[in-house]
Amino acid sequence: MKERITLLKSIAVITVIGFALAGCAAVEKNDASDTEEMLSAAGFKMRPADTPAKLAHLQSLTQRKLISHDRDGKVYFVFADADFCKCLYAGNQKDYQRYQNLSVNQNIAQMNAAAPMDWGMWGPWEQDW
Repeated sequence: MKERITLLKSIAVITVIGFALAGCAAVEKNDASDTEEMLSAAGFKMRPADTPAKLAHLQSLTQRKLISHDRDGKVYFVFADADFCKCLYAGNQKDYQRYQNLSVNQNIAQMNAAAPMDWGMWGPWEQDW
């Protein structure tokens, strides 16, 4: 009987860990997708890893972080995602600036949505304010 209870507890723990890991992967995929949408909107170009050599190179890069690289004296920004889209986003300085602006605007919108102002609790307002 004790062995059966121990086995059931082990199965329960493994199940909970499995659900937790699946949830983390879903959140990570959603975050990557959101970033990739913003990169695309900012002008970054998506290049699929459509050959085994490209995929191997993609996997060797820093994953899901925007990293600057020099090429022929110019700075480019690269976002590698070997797990979800199996692609690379690349952009120049202007694309990066547009991405930063979009990111700031999105953060402001999220903060405003998360904490709406209850003006009524502060009483009446003077019109010249």
